[in-house]
Amino acid sequence: MVVKYAPMDRIILALAALFALVLPTFAQADPADVDAAARGVVRVVLIGTDGEEVFPISHGSGFAVTPQKIVTNAHVIREALQDDTLRIGIVPSEGEEAAYGRAIAVSPRNDLALVEITEGSLRLPPLTIAGTIAGDMGEVTSVGYPMNVDRAQGLNIGDIFRAQPPVKSRGFLSGARPSREFDTILHTAPIARGNSGGPLLDGCGRVLGVNSFGADSEGSDAEFYFAVSTRELLPFLRANDIEPRTNALPCTSIDELNAAERARLDQQREDARERMARREAELQAKRDRAQLEAQLAVFNERDNLLALALILLAVGVGGSYLALREFQKDGERKRATIAGAIAVIGIIGAIVIWSSRPGLDEIDERVAQAMDGDDDPDNPDIGQSSEGTLLCTIVPERSRITGARTDDVEFDWGADGCVNGRTQYGFANGEYTRVLVPNDEDAVAVNTYDPETRTFRTDRYLLGHSAMEAAREIRSQYTPPSCGVTEAARTLGEQQSAILSNLPSSPNERLVYNCVPRPAGVGGSSTSSGGGSE
Repeated sequence: MVVKYAPMDRIILALAALFALVLPTFAQADPADVDAAARGVVRVVLIGTDGEEVFPISHGSGFAVTPQKIVTNAHVIREALQDDTLRIGIVPSEGEEAAYGRAIAVSPRNDLALVEITEGSLRLPPLTIAGTIAGDMGEVTSVGYPMNVDRAQGLNIGDIFRAQPPVKSRGFLSGARPSREFDTILHTAPIARGNSGGPLLDGCGRVLGVNSFGADSEGSDAEFYFAVSTRELLPFLRANDIEPRTNALPCTSIDELNAAERARLDQQREDARERMARREAELQAKRDRAQLEAQLAVFNERDNLLALALILLAVGVGGSYLALREFQKDGERKRATIAGAIAVIGIIGAIVIWSSRPGLDEIDERVAQAMDGDDDPDNPDIGQSSEGTLLCTIVPERSRITGARTDDVEFDWGADGCVNGRTQYGFANGEYTRVLVPNDEDAVAVNTYDPETRTFRTDRYLLGHSAMEAAREIRSQYTPPSCGVTEAARTLGEQQSAILSNLPSSPNERLVYNCVPRPAGVGGSSTSSGGGSE
């Protein structure tokens, strides 16, 4: 569909383009996110037959909102609704399998249609729909199957039925712009015939709208294009009993997240150094006080005992002198004996008291006793022990979420890396991890748990068909050891390394959870994220 505008309309559009150019900041599209979303973009082909062969009549684009339901434009399938000899074909972006579908809902008013796969086992990864329209004039991407590209590549009729990667074109969001009949988004990401029904994506690969038509530039003005807004799309889906994936979180790249995480860790280390310095200063002050108090106490005791020993020694010497003098007198033997006894007691007492004086090493012992048990309350010992059942909640500011669910995670953690008593985690490079390669989803998840910080993390890699098949092939070549087997964590760590080495350098999504022991008596249900089911 082509719309022509009068000269004044072109002036307005040119002003909109100028306004977009002068804005200072733009949200950059992440190619990995666009590629991940493109897995669920399909070519929607109207197919005719002459009784012997089938051939394409026309085609547009579409995208999955459930594994077997596809959104496209109403005008893309209009002919099939009017001619029951035509069929709707669904050709995915990769793989060997195509399918037939039927229209289950059509809304010509806002140019939306819903097609359900009815023949074939094709299942598609649903796209996530942006919960809000970006207001920062960020970069957007149109994804679909423009006919002019097919012609330029020399594709023939048969190629239309063969899986082809969709074309991606970048531009900028120029704002919401309601038409006479429905709400649209104005943008500059080029589309052509065949793009109709394909998604307009934000920087995180989330659907902002359904590409529908373009403005005729008449060879002089900047090109502008229109997409049916999610304000139209979401009510349309919900009216047809589909609750799509939606996400309204800010679009943050993995690089930005990693930078923020490094800054957070650097700040934590700096805070720890400051705490340690303060703690060391406090301990040193306490040690100095204990040293001074111990020295004063020990020296006082030594001085007091020395004085007492001298007194007793003086008594002993005096008693000895008196005993000797009385012994020399006739008839004074009894008094001499008493004096001698006093002398002996005094001398022995002086020796005993002198010997019992606290030594200088007593100072160190008393300082140690004063400092005993003075642990750092800011650093509780979590350690590697079994912790029982943990409840983990998402930490949004440390996560990158574009479509995954963020339910709380509950699991039992064992000191040997055993989860829920049945799922072993591998240990390598100082981390406990479990790599999940499901058969019913084209995504590899790497779960990591750090018992020292009680942090659970899931990195999700949204892979294409061939990459996912390669991951499944590697996964089929080993059997994870059971919990309790000798060296189970180390063995699984080695087994998983082949899959990890084949993954992209960065995940598409990262979910970070903070975990705490579940209070006694509090119920809950475990999720597959914690259990590690495959």
